[in-house]
Amino acid sequence: MIRALAAAALALAVAGCDPGARTSPFKGIDITGSGVQASATPLVDGEGKPRTLADFRGKAVLVIFGYTHCPDVCPTSLADAAKALKALGNDASRVQVVFVSVDPKRDTPALLREYVTAFRPDFVGLTGSRDALAQFTRDFKVYANVEESDDPSKYKVEHSGQMVVLDPKGQPRLMFAPGMAPADMASDLKVLLDNA
Repeated sequence: MIRALAAAALALAVAGCDPGARTSPFKGIDITGSGVQASATPLVDGEGKPRTLADFRGKAVLVIFGYTHCPDVCPTSLADAAKALKALGNDASRVQVVFVSVDPKRDTPALLREYVTAFRPDFVGLTGSRDALAQFTRDFKVYANVEESDDPSKYKVEHSGQMVVLDPKGQPRLMFAPGMAPADMASDLKVLLDNA
């Protein structure tokens, strides 16, 4: 019995050292086939026009969840996304950054437009009803919770900080953790675009 276990452990160790083992070309987390869905729920853009993620088909789409009053993670994520696109050079035109507000009470379409375009003019902000946003975040498996209060100092919004990348066919492929280096984000986007 002990010999059989030792042989099995050795076989696993050798298999782990196989130089032919497939490694991911990505620096972010590959979520292909994970059950994360690109939501088909329509939301509203900065002009008040209904949009779905299918409108951006043909481009890689970087979806960031947050809200305009966010003190740290949201503006940092948007700034990092802008740096990643700058690093892509001409390929940046093949990427769409979409910021989805999880705070529909305060984040009007006009405010969202002003907020996201301050980071880069081609960024798109989307919002919607509570029900639409709840469905959208469920599809992406993103946590978002708004605890409204009559006292603005007690108004809390909690949300996941990860960013989700769709390939040009609209399939969820990658997750970027908050704080991921813009150069690594750009590298992963380039791999997706080159293999589209």
